[in-house]
Amino acid sequence: MKILYAIQGTGNGHLSRSMDIVPCLMKHGEVEVLVSGIQGDLTLPFPVKYKLRGLSFIFGKAGGVSLWKTAAKTNFRKLRKEINTLPVEKYDLVINDFEPVSAWACYFKNKPCISLSHQSAVLAPGSPKPEQEDMMGKLILNNYAPGTASYGFHFSSNGSTIFTPVIRKQVRDQKISDKGHYTVYLPSYDDKRLIKRLSVYKSIKWDVFSKHNKKQFTVGNITVQPINNEKFTQSMASASGVLCGAGFETPAEALFLGKKLLVIPMKNQYEQHLNAAALKAMGVPVLKNLKPKHMDVIAEWLAKGKQIPVDYPDTTQQIIDMIVQKHTPAAITNESRGNTNGA
Repeated sequence: MKILYAIQGTGNGHLSRSMDIVPCLMKHGEVEVLVSGIQGDLTLPFPVKYKLRGLSFIFGKAGGVSLWKTAAKTNFRKLRKEINTLPVEKYDLVINDFEPVSAWACYFKNKPCISLSHQSAVLAPGSPKPEQEDMMGKLILNNYAPGTASYGFHFSSNGSTIFTPVIRKQVRDQKISDKGHYTVYLPSYDDKRLIKRLSVYKSIKWDVFSKHNKKQFTVGNITVQPINNEKFTQSMASASGVLCGAGFETPAEALFLGKKLLVIPMKNQYEQHLNAAALKAMGVPVLKNLKPKHMDVIAEWLAKGKQIPVDYPDTTQQIIDMIVQKHTPAAITNESRGNTNGA
């Protein structure tokens, strides 16, 4: 069987999850990988067949996604060409982690596309929603990468199609300790702004991972270094707590590692506000932004923040097995025959 696994390359969460999912898929056949997007920082440990520009959300430097830069950097003519020329028809199974090129290629060629993503979970009925609904954000999430069947990962499982997070083996194998520092990953804020806000807490050692520089440097009690997967994972595992955006993978890994967590959802990123609503329901504090008027929330979290217990078992192979078995051409044919006979 030939499988196409398509990954959204904006940010690092989807890429991170793929490191565990791809080996599971390889047990079922020949797997070719597609990555689209221009904002990822991770190097994948397997070959990538298709490296496409796709449709990326561009991070700003003041706490959110820059819609202007996103529009300016999107080459819609090239995107259309990528969709039209991607040969999805040659695959027996297409599995998609919120990746638009393969999703729309399948849509236009009437090819089944199985969505396996966090976005599928946050959009599901019953998932926590923010107090203020973002109609444009909801429209984008619903139409960015359409699929014919949906399975999702969320901070808690729900029913037979929403599962607990995929925690990378690299994270599961970490030795957990508390060396007293706090790990920070807020890619939508620039280093200058982070240093200004975090330096207020002079007794705290901050370990900041940044998208905005290529060299490590230290300012007072703050160390800033470029993103490195291994160093970041080790920093989280040995931290007292984690301050990060309201993405999915980093908060999930922090919870798994037993670290107290504080999240700041990006502006103009509806998915992160959905995540923040789910985390808030679990007891995780949510900060609106890094403006000075919110600094007392960070101080209280540093002094009184608590760990939120979670149970994230390693069920990735079982999930992949179920999806592959249910959506292989033979299984679909047998199901169709059964429905016909039943009629």
